[in-house]
Amino acid sequence: MLDSYKTVYEGKEGEIVEKKSRFIATVRSVESEEDALSFIEEMRKKYWDARHNCFAYTVGDNREFTRCSDDGEPSGTAGRPMLDVLLGENLYNTAVVVTRYFGGVLLGTGGLVRAYSAATQEGLRASTVIEKIRGISLAVTTDYTGIGKLQYIAGERGIPILDSEYTDKVVLHLLVPFDQIESVQKEITEGTNGRAKMEKEKEVYFAKAEGEVLLFDH
Repeated sequence: MLDSYKTVYEGKEGEIVEKKSRFIATVRSVESEEDALSFIEEMRKKYWDARHNCFAYTVGDNREFTRCSDDGEPSGTAGRPMLDVLLGENLYNTAVVVTRYFGGVLLGTGGLVRAYSAATQEGLRASTVIEKIRGISLAVTTDYTGIGKLQYIAGERGIPILDSEYTDKVVLHLLVPFDQIESVQKEITEGTNGRAKMEKEKEVYFAKAEGEVLLFDH
């Protein structure tokens, strides 16, 4: 299980024109190889009249399912350059289809490589890319004298506060990165002189996008 990884949160479309040929890149987040193949088939139906629908995808914690296709373009001029862009951006669970409408002018192998790479980059620029971080929801119970210290620790470390409960005591639900859990617990213990009680709740992945905290199961 990865402690963090980059992926696409919202896939979009990007387009470039090269010597009258249109290259339309559609990017999609995928959770399995079946998702990727279904997406590719969807794009083939949508752009049924195009000369080529080339694709690349990488799926799995260890990129177990990583494939690409030139779809009739000269070998190595489309799918592999597209895949190289995904891997170069260190993306996981991401698929891209680049649709080409031929404009009547041959681009040559070098021109094709550049065009398919550029189209993929354009598609990624239009999409929302996030970093998912493995974390733990930590319930911290303290009296009212300890709340300021907890808020300070969370603020200093950039730890999101998911929820807070105020009764005779205070319970803060902190979203702590997995690799910081021990150091955060130690800091809370020291900062509250051992008065705070901590309970690990559930393990989640989270990301920050446009000031919001997003939660994921994986």
